[in-house]
Amino acid sequence: MTRNAYLPFGRPDFSNEEIEAVARVMRSGWVGMGPETIAFEGELATSMQASEVVSVNSCTSALFLSLLASGVGPGDEVITPSLTWCATANAALYLGAQPIFCDVDPKTLSVTPETVLAVLTAKTKAVVPVHYGGLAVDVVALRRALPAHVTIVEDAAHALGARYPDGTPVGSSSNLTCFSFYANKNLSTGEGGAIAVSDPQVAERLRSLRQNGMPSNAWMRFVDPKVRGAGSAIELGYKANYIDLQAAIGRVQLKRQPDFQKRRLEVAQEYARLLPSLETQAGLQQASHARHLYVVKLPVGAGRMGRDEVLTEMRARNFGAAVHYTPLHTMPLYDTRAVHLPVTDRVSHQILTLPISASMTVEDARDAARALVESARL
Repeated sequence: MTRNAYLPFGRPDFSNEEIEAVARVMRSGWVGMGPETIAFEGELATSMQASEVVSVNSCTSALFLSLLASGVGPGDEVITPSLTWCATANAALYLGAQPIFCDVDPKTLSVTPETVLAVLTAKTKAVVPVHYGGLAVDVVALRRALPAHVTIVEDAAHALGARYPDGTPVGSSSNLTCFSFYANKNLSTGEGGAIAVSDPQVAERLRSLRQNGMPSNAWMRFVDPKVRGAGSAIELGYKANYIDLQAAIGRVQLKRQPDFQKRRLEVAQEYARLLPSLETQAGLQQASHARHLYVVKLPVGAGRMGRDEVLTEMRARNFGAAVHYTPLHTMPLYDTRAVHLPVTDRVSHQILTLPISASMTVEDARDAARALVESARL
């Protein structure tokens, strides 16, 4: 099975409504951070039952600012899974802290209290669990297992719309929870991110940090004549704000999430029907899973096609299969190649991500499943 047109592993679904929203903001003459951003933050907070949401320019910035606001600094250790995108670990490096990699559960491909505690030391300042693929980690159990002084910052880049094991939305915990609105995410604005916050004082500090450490922004100065200037910088801040052009797209995308979730479930169900012999990440058919990724484990052994060979053939057939991820502890940047993470080391040679997005059809999923059967000689 070979397609004429390439099918990416993740592609945003934009309608005329998103295009019209951008045009409306452009016609307004105000395209920077302003009323659309404020409205988007409020709507996000409502949707995930968060006290407040602070938007930023990327999930990388969200992770960095969250660790900074949590007091992470030189000499500290931050525990993260190795099976994640490099931004999760880099956020610690930016602050002079050391990322410490832990193993994952073989079924969920996510951290557990046990895998985190296995690498916990007196230097541990924070833990960054990753809601891998869109399956929420049990952060209540993790919090219960950790010392009180250790902060949890959730990497929810994959998990908008997911729910914790207790049924509450990801983002509603008392932890700083970081989201991504990158091009291939379930809610896409091209770039962007957000932090769900429970403490109003922390939210205010994050708003200042994203805007060069200033107490006010350009929109506040525009609409409030009493605000005569940006004020005085209280601490070193960063240029990490979101803008109204993106927020206008995000507001429409948020409204469309029920339809997006329905389509992702339909694609996942078709894969499960056509590939019954393949083990997948746990929970992919459950309502609580955001299904940002559809990850399968290819069988290994004598006479089997290697995962990389299957990936190459899938790409040659115009299907955007991918690998999530090359483990970070094997990369020279982190200088931790001697670390032994048996589950991560094993599954990293088996996992393959099949295309899944709200812009796909069930027929697309059927073609991708057929191509995988042929490519892997299943």
